[in-house]
Amino acid sequence: MIDWSTCEFTEKDPELLSGAWVFVGTRVSVASLFENLEDGASVDDFVAWFPGVSIKQVKGVLEHAARSAAA
Repeated sequence: MIDWSTCEFTEKDPELLSGAWVFVGTRVSVASLFENLEDGASVDDFVAWFPGVSIKQVKGVLEHAARSAAA
């Protein structure tokens, strides 16, 4: 399991999306990124579909996930 609390690009608020991890400053769940990528979307597609999320945030989340998986 990935510890999203150590990722600067994510936040969790029990009042927001039932406490799911989201991209900072948005209501877009981190899970939605991985679901869209699994369905064949590109990072550019995701950023276009969710304008509140920046490419920097997406890359940061992906890098955090990769580091966590390698650990």
